[in-house]
Amino acid sequence: MVSDQKLKFYLTPEHDCSYFKTRRATTLFADPRSEFNTHRFANLTENGFRRSGDYIYRPHCSNCQACESLRVPVNTFKISQSQKRILKKNADLTVSISKPVFREEHFKLYQRYIDIRHQDGDMYPATEQQYRSFLLAEIETARLIEFRHKKSAELLAISIIDQFPNALSAIYTFFEPDQNARSLGGFAILWQLAYCQKESLAYLYLGYYIKDSHKMSYKNKFRPYQIYQNEQWVDCP
Repeated sequence: MVSDQKLKFYLTPEHDCSYFKTRRATTLFADPRSEFNTHRFANLTENGFRRSGDYIYRPHCSNCQACESLRVPVNTFKISQSQKRILKKNADLTVSISKPVFREEHFKLYQRYIDIRHQDGDMYPATEQQYRSFLLAEIETARLIEFRHKKSAELLAISIIDQFPNALSAIYTFFEPDQNARSLGGFAILWQLAYCQKESLAYLYLGYYIKDSHKMSYKNKFRPYQIYQNEQWVDCP
Protein backbone atom coordinates (compact mmCIF):
# COMPACT_ATOMS: atom_id res chain seq x y z
CA MET A 1 0.00 0.00 0.00
CA VAL A 2 1.03 3.66 -0.11
CA SER A 3 3.99 4.54 2.09
CA ASP A 4 2.76 8.04 3.04
CA GLN A 5 0.81 7.36 6.24
CA LYS A 6 -0.48 10.96 6.43
CA LEU A 7 -2.84 10.39 3.54
CA LYS A 8 -6.37 9.42 4.57
CA PHE A 9 -8.70 7.11 2.64
CA TYR A 10 -12.48 6.88 2.58
CA LEU A 11 -14.64 3.91 1.63
CA THR A 12 -17.99 4.54 -0.06
CA PRO A 13 -21.20 2.73 0.86
CA GLU A 14 -22.20 -0.06 -1.50
CA HIS A 15 -23.55 1.15 -4.84
CA ASP A 16 -24.59 -0.33 -8.16
CA CYS A 17 -21.69 -1.79 -10.14
CA SER A 18 -21.05 -0.08 -13.48
CA TYR A 19 -19.98 -3.35 -15.14
CA PHE A 20 -22.09 -6.13 -13.62
CA LYS A 21 -25.80 -5.44 -13.22
CA THR A 22 -26.28 -8.05 -10.50
CA ARG A 23 -23.35 -6.94 -8.32
CA ARG A 24 -22.77 -4.22 -5.75
CA ALA A 25 -19.53 -2.26 -5.55
CA THR A 26 -17.53 -0.18 -3.09
CA THR A 27 -14.80 2.32 -3.91
CA LEU A 28 -11.76 3.49 -1.95
CA PHE A 29 -11.00 7.20 -2.34
CA ALA A 30 -7.89 9.12 -1.36
CA ASP A 31 -8.88 12.15 0.70
CA PRO A 32 -9.69 14.84 -1.93
CA ARG A 33 -8.73 17.57 0.55
CA SER A 34 -5.11 16.39 0.51
CA GLU A 35 -2.41 17.96 -1.64
CA PHE A 36 -1.52 15.61 -4.47
CA ASN A 37 1.91 16.50 -5.72
CA THR A 38 3.31 14.50 -8.63
CA HIS A 39 5.30 12.13 -6.41
CA ARG A 40 2.31 11.26 -4.20
CA PHE A 41 -0.01 10.78 -7.17
CA ALA A 42 2.55 8.59 -8.99
CA ASN A 43 2.90 6.46 -5.86
CA LEU A 44 -0.85 5.94 -5.71
CA THR A 45 -0.96 5.00 -9.39
CA GLU A 46 1.76 2.41 -8.84
CA ASN A 47 -0.51 0.92 -6.17
CA GLY A 48 -3.52 0.42 -8.41
CA PHE A 49 -5.26 3.80 -8.06
CA ARG A 50 -6.71 5.89 -10.88
CA ARG A 51 -7.99 9.44 -11.35
CA SER A 52 -11.43 10.63 -12.41
CA GLY A 53 -11.66 14.41 -12.35
CA ASP A 54 -10.37 15.57 -8.96
CA TYR A 55 -10.83 12.16 -7.35
CA ILE A 56 -8.23 9.43 -7.01
CA TYR A 57 -9.70 6.01 -6.33
CA ARG A 58 -9.57 2.27 -6.76
CA PRO A 59 -12.21 -0.48 -6.50
CA HIS A 60 -12.49 -2.08 -3.06
CA CYS A 61 -15.22 -4.69 -3.34
CA SER A 62 -15.32 -7.36 -0.65
CA ASN A 63 -16.62 -10.20 -2.84
CA CYS A 64 -15.23 -9.30 -6.26
CA GLN A 65 -11.78 -8.53 -7.64
CA ALA A 66 -12.76 -8.35 -11.32
CA CYS A 67 -11.42 -4.79 -11.80
CA GLU A 68 -7.64 -4.96 -12.12
CA SER A 69 -5.26 -2.13 -12.96
CA LEU A 70 -3.40 -2.73 -16.23
CA ARG A 71 -0.15 -1.19 -17.43
CA VAL A 72 2.10 -1.75 -20.44
CA PRO A 73 5.88 -1.87 -19.86
CA VAL A 74 7.10 0.37 -22.65
CA ASN A 75 10.44 -1.32 -23.34
CA THR A 76 8.92 -4.77 -23.84
CA PHE A 77 5.84 -3.75 -25.86
CA LYS A 78 5.64 -5.58 -29.19
CA ILE A 79 3.57 -3.93 -31.87
CA SER A 80 1.32 -6.24 -33.88
CA GLN A 81 0.70 -6.18 -37.62
CA SER A 82 -2.82 -4.83 -37.12
CA GLN A 83 -1.43 -2.05 -34.92
CA LYS A 84 1.09 -1.15 -37.60
CA ARG A 85 -1.84 -0.76 -39.99
CA ILE A 86 -3.53 1.59 -37.51
CA LEU A 87 -0.41 3.76 -37.46
CA LYS A 88 -0.38 3.84 -41.27
CA LYS A 89 -4.06 4.86 -41.42
CA ASN A 90 -3.37 7.82 -39.15
CA ALA A 91 -0.07 9.01 -40.59
CA ASP A 92 -1.93 12.11 -41.81
CA LEU A 93 -2.59 13.39 -38.29
CA THR A 94 -0.73 15.98 -36.24
CA VAL A 95 -0.48 15.89 -32.46
CA SER A 96 -0.18 18.67 -29.88
CA ILE A 97 0.01 18.61 -26.08
CA SER A 98 -1.31 21.27 -23.70
CA LYS A 99 -2.83 21.71 -20.26
CA PRO A 100 -6.54 20.82 -20.14
CA VAL A 101 -8.68 23.94 -20.58
CA PHE A 102 -12.26 24.28 -21.74
CA ARG A 103 -12.81 24.85 -25.44
CA GLU A 104 -16.18 24.66 -27.12
CA GLU A 105 -14.69 22.63 -29.99
CA HIS A 106 -13.43 19.99 -27.54
CA PHE A 107 -16.75 19.74 -25.74
CA LYS A 108 -18.74 19.41 -28.97
CA LEU A 109 -16.56 16.47 -29.99
CA TYR A 110 -17.02 14.89 -26.56
CA GLN A 111 -20.77 15.42 -26.79
CA ARG A 112 -21.00 13.75 -30.21
CA TYR A 113 -18.86 10.85 -29.02
CA ILE A 114 -20.89 10.15 -25.86
CA ASP A 115 -24.29 10.73 -27.43
CA ILE A 116 -23.59 8.44 -30.39
CA ARG A 117 -21.34 5.71 -29.00
CA HIS A 118 -22.28 5.50 -25.32
CA GLN A 119 -26.03 5.89 -25.05
CA ASP A 120 -26.08 2.90 -22.70
CA GLY A 121 -23.55 4.42 -20.29
CA ASP A 122 -23.88 6.57 -17.17
CA MET A 123 -22.30 9.58 -18.95
CA TYR A 124 -25.22 9.85 -21.39
CA PRO A 125 -26.43 12.43 -22.21
CA ALA A 126 -23.22 14.47 -22.22
CA THR A 127 -23.34 17.86 -20.48
CA GLU A 128 -20.81 20.66 -20.17
CA GLN A 129 -20.76 20.38 -16.38
CA GLN A 130 -20.05 16.66 -16.58
CA TYR A 131 -17.30 17.23 -19.15
CA ARG A 132 -15.61 19.88 -17.01
CA SER A 133 -15.71 17.85 -13.79
CA PHE A 134 -14.58 14.63 -15.46
CA LEU A 135 -11.76 15.82 -17.72
CA LEU A 136 -10.67 19.36 -16.79
CA ALA A 137 -9.34 18.85 -13.27
CA GLU A 138 -6.76 21.37 -12.07
CA ILE A 139 -3.99 18.92 -11.23
CA GLU A 140 -0.37 19.46 -12.20
CA THR A 141 0.04 16.08 -13.91
CA ALA A 142 -2.87 16.53 -16.34
CA ARG A 143 -2.28 16.92 -20.08
CA LEU A 144 -4.61 17.24 -23.08
CA ILE A 145 -3.56 15.73 -26.39
CA GLU A 146 -5.15 16.90 -29.65
CA PHE A 147 -5.15 14.79 -32.81
CA ARG A 148 -5.92 16.82 -35.95
CA HIS A 149 -5.87 16.23 -39.69
CA LYS A 150 -2.73 17.75 -41.20
CA LYS A 151 -4.41 19.45 -44.16
CA SER A 152 -7.85 20.42 -42.89
CA ALA A 153 -6.90 20.90 -39.20
CA GLU A 154 -10.12 19.05 -38.32
CA LEU A 155 -10.14 17.88 -34.71
CA LEU A 156 -10.49 14.07 -34.76
CA ALA A 157 -9.60 12.93 -31.24
CA ILE A 158 -8.57 14.06 -27.77
CA SER A 159 -6.82 12.13 -25.02
CA ILE A 160 -6.60 13.23 -21.41
CA ILE A 161 -3.57 11.80 -19.62
CA ASP A 162 -1.53 12.22 -16.45
CA GLN A 163 2.22 12.46 -16.86
CA PHE A 164 4.53 11.26 -14.10
CA PRO A 165 8.34 11.18 -14.00
CA ASN A 166 8.35 7.51 -14.98
CA ALA A 167 4.99 6.87 -16.64
CA LEU A 168 1.84 8.07 -18.35
CA SER A 169 -1.66 7.25 -17.17
CA ALA A 170 -4.39 7.27 -19.84
CA ILE A 171 -7.50 8.87 -18.32
CA TYR A 172 -9.89 9.05 -21.27
CA THR A 173 -9.95 9.29 -25.05
CA PHE A 174 -12.84 10.45 -27.20
CA PHE A 175 -12.97 10.87 -30.96
CA GLU A 176 -15.04 11.64 -34.02
CA PRO A 177 -17.66 8.86 -34.04
CA ASP A 178 -17.93 8.69 -37.84
CA GLN A 179 -14.22 7.81 -38.21
CA ASN A 180 -14.40 4.13 -37.23
CA ALA A 181 -12.04 3.03 -39.99
CA ARG A 182 -9.17 4.94 -38.40
CA SER A 183 -9.34 3.05 -35.05
CA LEU A 184 -8.61 6.34 -33.30
CA GLY A 185 -8.82 4.88 -29.79
CA GLY A 186 -6.13 2.33 -30.62
CA PHE A 187 -4.05 4.97 -32.38
CA ALA A 188 -4.17 7.21 -29.30
CA ILE A 189 -2.72 4.38 -27.19
CA LEU A 190 -0.02 3.64 -29.76
CA TRP A 191 0.92 7.32 -29.84
CA GLN A 192 1.13 7.40 -26.04
CA LEU A 193 3.40 4.34 -26.07
CA ALA A 194 5.64 6.02 -28.64
CA TYR A 195 5.69 9.18 -26.52
CA CYS A 196 6.71 7.12 -23.49
CA GLN A 197 9.58 5.62 -25.50
CA LYS A 198 10.68 9.06 -26.66
CA GLU A 199 10.60 10.49 -23.12
CA SER A 200 12.17 7.37 -21.51
CA LEU A 201 9.04 6.63 -19.46
CA ALA A 202 8.76 3.05 -18.24
CA TYR A 203 5.00 2.43 -18.21
CA LEU A 204 1.70 3.37 -19.79
CA TYR A 205 -1.22 2.79 -17.42
CA LEU A 206 -4.48 1.93 -19.20
CA GLY A 207 -6.86 2.01 -16.25
CA TYR A 208 -8.90 -0.94 -15.07
CA TYR A 209 -9.28 -4.16 -16.99
CA ILE A 210 -12.09 -6.69 -16.59
CA LYS A 211 -11.40 -9.98 -18.28
CA ASP A 212 -15.06 -10.72 -19.00
CA SER A 213 -15.95 -7.25 -20.30
CA HIS A 214 -15.98 -6.95 -24.09
CA LYS A 215 -15.76 -3.15 -23.74
CA MET A 216 -12.30 -3.55 -22.21
CA SER A 217 -10.97 -6.26 -24.52
CA TYR A 218 -8.98 -3.70 -26.53
CA LYS A 219 -6.61 -3.26 -23.60
CA ASN A 220 -5.18 -6.78 -23.74
CA LYS A 221 -4.08 -6.21 -27.34
CA PHE A 222 -1.14 -4.14 -26.10
CA ARG A 223 1.23 -6.92 -25.11
CA PRO A 224 2.97 -7.89 -23.00
CA TYR A 225 1.19 -6.13 -20.17
CA GLN A 226 1.02 -6.32 -16.38
CA ILE A 227 -1.96 -6.69 -14.03
CA TYR A 228 -2.02 -5.44 -10.43
CA GLN A 229 -3.02 -8.41 -8.24
CA ASN A 230 -2.61 -8.88 -4.49
CA GLU A 231 -0.65 -5.64 -4.13
CA GLN A 232 1.91 -6.51 -6.82
CA TRP A 233 2.33 -6.30 -10.59
CA VAL A 234 2.06 -9.62 -12.42
CA ASP A 235 3.41 -10.18 -15.95
CA CYS A 236 0.94 -11.26 -18.63
CA PRO A 237 2.58 -12.33 -21.92
